[in-house]
Amino acid sequence: MIERVPAALAGERVDRVVSLMTGASRAEAAELVTAGRVLVNGVAVTTKSHRVEEGDRLEVDRPLPGPGAGPQPEPAVAFEVLHEDPDVVIVDKPPGLVVHPGAGCRAGTLVNGLLARYPEIATVGPDPQRPGIVHRLDRDTSGLIVVARTAAAYDGLVEALAARRVDRRYQALAWGAFETVRGVVDAPIGRSARDPTRMAVATGGREARTRYEVVRSFHEPVAVTLLRCQLETGRTHQIRVHLAAIGHPVVGDERYGGARPSLPVPRIFLHAGALRFEHPVTGAIIAVESPLPTDLRQVLDRLS
Repeated sequence: MIERVPAALAGERVDRVVSLMTGASRAEAAELVTAGRVLVNGVAVTTKSHRVEEGDRLEVDRPLPGPGAGPQPEPAVAFEVLHEDPDVVIVDKPPGLVVHPGAGCRAGTLVNGLLARYPEIATVGPDPQRPGIVHRLDRDTSGLIVVARTAAAYDGLVEALAARRVDRRYQALAWGAFETVRGVVDAPIGRSARDPTRMAVATGGREARTRYEVVRSFHEPVAVTLLRCQLETGRTHQIRVHLAAIGHPVVGDERYGGARPSLPVPRIFLHAGALRFEHPVTGAIIAVESPLPTDLRQVLDRLS
């Protein structure tokens, strides 16, 4: 991982910065520093109390886990499979399910469940903590995820995503009324300078484009709008950040200003409802849809 230190972390200890920017535990971050695996502006820093400055180039070399350290199969993890073939699986992820193990969540993830059904994915992809995973959904976002079962499928899907040949569409309920029926948010996304655990529209961030279309406008008991959003890029929290940036945060999104008492909801109102791509091995067109889950449909039923 290579990152620039944001202003919000200027003057902080390097081990704390490594922990915040990588998701590693504080203990793991300290071990990385003392092992010489953390470079600041190209120079190894082995003192945990070293203070970083804004703009410092931080390089972290996290070793791959050893044998047996990867996620374990867990048959009890529940999810629905909407498409399955020898190379590709498409899962309808329920809300509340984390996609893969990470800081603070080492078990009970979608990957653990996938390994129980499809053990062959254990060696697919470069990261043993994320076998077969080519894109992600946030924990409380429901909907479609494509998973590679073979190395050929993994490479093909990664290339197709990078070339923007995978059509991913979401349904989102956003605060307020929109002046136009369609629009595009074209704004780079990077880590927030105020809070590095959040993302934000930022100069110097990575290119990000989100198209949106109004499906239905509601006015009672509050003004909200049901949108169909299409990702042209796949940045972390992209739809959430982009809609918040134009003054229409996703309903229920605590992190980006969308959780409001005037409309209580069970979770963030965001669902990955449609996925379309060329099969990475056979070339056939794969198109799958997932209906809006019951908990989100019930929110719409209260609106008019």
